[in-house]
Amino acid sequence: MGEGKMKIMKFGGTSVGKAERMHQVSQLITADNEQKIVVLSALSGTTNSLVEISNAMASANKNEAKQFIEKLENHYKEFVKSLLKTDAALESANKVLQEHFEFLYIILKISFSEALNKDILAQGELLSTKLFCIYLTEHNIDHAFLPALEFMTIDSYDEPQVGTIKVKLSQMLKQLGEKKLYITQGYICRNSKGEVDNLKRGGSDYSASLIAAAINASACEIWTDIDGMHNNDPRIVKKTYPIEQLSFDEAAELAYFGAKILHPASIWPAQFYNVPVKLLNTMEPTAKGTLITEKAGSVGAKAIAAKDGITAIRIKSSRMLLAYGFLRKVFEVFEKYRTSIDMVTTSEVAVSVTIDSDVFLKDIIKELEPFGTVEIDSNQTLVSVVGNEIEETKDVMKRLFDSIEPIPVRMVSYGGSKHNVTLLIDRQHKEQTLQLLNTGLFGL
Repeated sequence: MGEGKMKIMKFGGTSVGKAERMHQVSQLITADNEQKIVVLSALSGTTNSLVEISNAMASANKNEAKQFIEKLENHYKEFVKSLLKTDAALESANKVLQEHFEFLYIILKISFSEALNKDILAQGELLSTKLFCIYLTEHNIDHAFLPALEFMTIDSYDEPQVGTIKVKLSQMLKQLGEKKLYITQGYICRNSKGEVDNLKRGGSDYSASLIAAAINASACEIWTDIDGMHNNDPRIVKKTYPIEQLSFDEAAELAYFGAKILHPASIWPAQFYNVPVKLLNTMEPTAKGTLITEKAGSVGAKAIAAKDGITAIRIKSSRMLLAYGFLRKVFEVFEKYRTSIDMVTTSEVAVSVTIDSDVFLKDIIKELEPFGTVEIDSNQTLVSVVGNEIEETKDVMKRLFDSIEPIPVRMVSYGGSKHNVTLLIDRQHKEQTLQLLNTGLFGL
């Protein structure tokens, strides 16, 4: 294994969701001679179907679960027919389907548990990788199958350990011998008890980044159906463009504030081990995409991202606020209910915070009430303008606030990071705000 000379290529669900897409992926991974580990997600829609099956099982609705399984099985039978041509390949594929769907039918007879739920959710990646390998074999493309469940592990805090992954992975690669292509699963792993588990949502990117860190890869390529990270939400704003280069910090900020293309957790392993990440488009392989490295490449505002479903909480208390220890007590309430705070602003008489999970909202309010009056604004949106050294860039703040003059802004956070300015607005103003900022900051 040439140390550091291997590349990671990760393909998401839409990139493997149809037979012709899988054919495309095989062309992309054989386009050059570089050794690579290919990380695949489940076929698009599969994980959602497995969640439906699991939910039906959890609510003891076995008939419904059985219908969902049958529907998914039919989908795969059709997929295999369009993917493969030779009888031998079709026979191998049908054996794979039989094995995995037999498992799903058997679980209908077992009582539901969290461990079983994780087993159900792992089926998608196991199916997509096995079927892809059969396709490669049919086309005489030399490769080795690298089962993620044998090297991808998380500890008792659900944290992946790059060191352990590194050791297990290098042993496996040695055993498999020198190959141009290794195929593995994203998302799935084993937990500290040795049970099948997963890296939660955004998990396949996380897998790719962890593997890239563990083998000190030359690059970690994330292939999706968008050409890189855009300067604004292309689903809402008319004119957007892909950003050519971002620093890891900028990319993490954007991911955290809702740029859907990357999950915030998925960047840190590559960042820590300094492996460049590239966001590329399966549908347009020649498009430049976005390169994420340590260097930002340029200064100024680069992109805008928005995050919905935010709740703002204001605690007003003229008596308490100036007393030292007040903020600590407030934050301890959120810590107790394991609810993270996105944004904080304080004044002489009030402190406002935002949270993106209202699971424990009732309990939190109850514990905050002794401190003063508590006001809640739900259905808010955080809009974040991300860039390099924004605070030192001339005119950015003026252009930013001039452009959103008609929008009532509830909170502003600035100076906490060199890379972003965040605004809290009511959800109803989101589309207009993104459009106005696009014009004001990027002249589009």
